[in-house]
Amino acid sequence: MPNPGEETPPSDGSDPQSVPCRPGKARQAQESHDGDVPSLCPPQLPTSSPPRVLSMAELLETAQEVSKMTIAHEIVVNRDFKLQEVNFSPSSLESRVKETLHKAFWDSLKEQLSASPPDYTHVIQLLQEIKETILSLLLPRHSRLRGQIEEALDMELITQEAEHGALDIPNLTMYILGTMAMLCAPIRDEEVQRLRGVTDPVQLLREIFRVLDLMKMDMVNFTIQSLRPHLQDHSVQYEQKKFQELLAKLPHSLDHTTEWLHKAAAEVSASSLSSPSHPEVHGSPAPLSLGAVSRSSSTPSPMSVLNQGYMNLLRWEPSLEKYPETLLMDQARLQEVQLQVNQLTIIAAVLLVSSSVCGSALFSSPGFREALLDISNHVHQEVSESLLQLGYPAFTSDKSASLKGQIRSIAEDDNAVRSVIEQRIHSFLSLHLSPSAQNSCSLPKGLAPIQEELLEVGHRLGSVIHHNRQVYGPYYLAILKKVVLPGAEPEAGIDSF
Repeated sequence: MPNPGEETPPSDGSDPQSVPCRPGKARQAQESHDGDVPSLCPPQLPTSSPPRVLSMAELLETAQEVSKMTIAHEIVVNRDFKLQEVNFSPSSLESRVKETLHKAFWDSLKEQLSASPPDYTHVIQLLQEIKETILSLLLPRHSRLRGQIEEALDMELITQEAEHGALDIPNLTMYILGTMAMLCAPIRDEEVQRLRGVTDPVQLLREIFRVLDLMKMDMVNFTIQSLRPHLQDHSVQYEQKKFQELLAKLPHSLDHTTEWLHKAAAEVSASSLSSPSHPEVHGSPAPLSLGAVSRSSSTPSPMSVLNQGYMNLLRWEPSLEKYPETLLMDQARLQEVQLQVNQLTIIAAVLLVSSSVCGSALFSSPGFREALLDISNHVHQEVSESLLQLGYPAFTSDKSASLKGQIRSIAEDDNAVRSVIEQRIHSFLSLHLSPSAQNSCSLPKGLAPIQEELLEVGHRLGSVIHHNRQVYGPYYLAILKKVVLPGAEPEAGIDSF
């Protein structure tokens, strides 16, 4: 895995998003970055020339750059991001191969130490690797400790002792365990202490390597936490720079993004023609209320097109559409949001149907909303029990049939209740696309039972979209000006979002 600190983002503090460049200012913008970040005003979009075939070396280099960019992006966007040990299924091919190779190696080591005289060839190699790993865990301020380790694990001396049959493995391993105890995170204290009770030298060396791997992972995660504030300060410029470099190597890397914006523009135009004023639905703002139309009534604004594109991601059908290249690093996150939105839509629709049949008074009872996570028979059973507990009249057979039927029908794509709830949820979430509007979003009617969950989803969606807009905004504008909305004038609001 690439070292997260291997390549650091530019640190000049510049922000290419603050003032979009107009014609004639591209050179000035580029000079302001001192050559660290390529000019993105406007960015260099792919041409229609045939794609260049990359060599294997170029492909590997490109993959490495994508990996660095993805890791940096993940650190910034995902506050919970950390490396974890990969555990394969015991029955998997990877697990079987790994176990076979490890067993062969450690069995060979055991045979070497059991020989007369012992063969220390593998032991010396292992001690060298252990020494290098421990040294890699040291911080710059650990200069004295570094000198002590170099002296205690002097490989030249250890080799000489092995050649004369005087190698003291127990003494060396005890020193190694003591050093590990000083360097490990508190969460590893118990594991290191447990190793002191292992007497078999082969098993002990094997366990030392296992715990050292965990300690290396702890150090990488510590480094990630340390890098996060720095990356957050410069992530926009860094990702723009890396993406421009990739675009130069892969000139057709915005095809799916262009198609995505084309579709959004067509939908906004159709919506503007059918409903120019964008009326509210049941008191909730329409999804395209953020910059829905430009000053020219016939041309949709770039803001409305981009917002429509973002909202379309919540209805994405992977089998029919290709994900925009500019959102691939957030695809898993946005698909998780899409799943949450679908779940909340079903839950809110079930609650609305139940409330209309049973009466809203029942929904003020503690814990009742949590009981309505399943559908049909389970909901009917919970409603019936709650009615009895609260002293309300029992369900009639007509009401029972109506409740079950309406809940079952929610699963249908064309269900009216589900469509209304989905539209209201999307209307609410569309307001989170603008950071300035997030704190003033009013909750549409019928969504109060899922308010807490919906606010959480809105903030997650808004956070991802805000970062994406900052990084790729210049590319979106360039595509809209050149391909989707050709001929639009600056006065139409196309120079900035």
